[in-house]
Amino acid sequence: MDLAQLTRNLEALRARAVGAAAAAPDTAALDALEVGVLGKKGDLTAILRGIGALPAEDRPKVGAIANEVRTAVEAALHEARSGLGGAELAARLATEALDVTTPGRPIRRGSLHPIIETAREIAEVFAQFGFVVYEGPEIEDDRTNFQMLNIPPDHPARDLWDTLYLDVEGLLLRTHTSPGQIRVMHEERPPIRALLPGRCFRYEAVDASHASEFFQVEGLMVDEGTSMADLKGLLDQFAHAMFGAHRPTRFRPGYYPFTEPSVAFDILCVICDGEKCPACSRTGWMTILGAGMVHPVVLRYGGIDPERYQGFAFGMGVERIANLRHQVADLRLYMEDDLRFLGAFR
Repeated sequence: MDLAQLTRNLEALRARAVGAAAAAPDTAALDALEVGVLGKKGDLTAILRGIGALPAEDRPKVGAIANEVRTAVEAALHEARSGLGGAELAARLATEALDVTTPGRPIRRGSLHPIIETAREIAEVFAQFGFVVYEGPEIEDDRTNFQMLNIPPDHPARDLWDTLYLDVEGLLLRTHTSPGQIRVMHEERPPIRALLPGRCFRYEAVDASHASEFFQVEGLMVDEGTSMADLKGLLDQFAHAMFGAHRPTRFRPGYYPFTEPSVAFDILCVICDGEKCPACSRTGWMTILGAGMVHPVVLRYGGIDPERYQGFAFGMGVERIANLRHQVADLRLYMEDDLRFLGAFR
């Protein structure tokens, strides 16, 4: 192929490419044209492969013409893209136009889990009486979880707690929030008014009324002259705040190693109002928590002189309070992540 033929081929390529650019229907066609003409395997490269057959003095002439062709084609592509790009943008804006006056889609509102909400409401009630929230660790040692609460290793009361021991000597998952009493007494000096919410663990079969993981709230008050009358008055106010201002309450004997005397605190059945239904085992009353005066041994372990100070403690299951307030029969519902159930508490 001689110089004249290569020149004609290059001029023909320029004319064809410039014309195709002007007639391209969209930017995608321009992209394809650019690759087909100017790409590494495009038409321009194919023509320039014939330079090797030319005399040395003709090769720069062909190179100069090829550069002119490339420049002309690139200019034509740029001009075509400017026009098509504006038209495509206008068409897209027309088809994707938004009516800003149209109401938006409603945002689905979340809500607190009923157990967390109940624990907060319990804390709010006792905060009115000066109780401050403290948090304790979920992993405890045997001494704090049991021994300092008047439950030595050989005490039969340990059968009341199905303990989950860790694979570390002396450590366990706390079975109740009561060890928080010891920690607060070591950190604070009387007068003490502490509320200790938290998660507890026991090795129990899960059913409608039992779980291996549950929440408790522990209360502790230590001061000079603290009495059972103070405890009864406080718990009456709590019951009225949670279950109604005129809900009858009562104390009856109970047993806890870390309190003496110990009591169970009952309210009139929220289901039948004392008419003796199956929910209250046909007694007319429902137990909502256990309480009592802090045992002198526990006060001594807490570094407090029981001759000068007295205290009371109470503990309740948060799920139990939530069940009674919302009349939920199966506590497993709280842990099943069923949004239909959880959404009912908004």
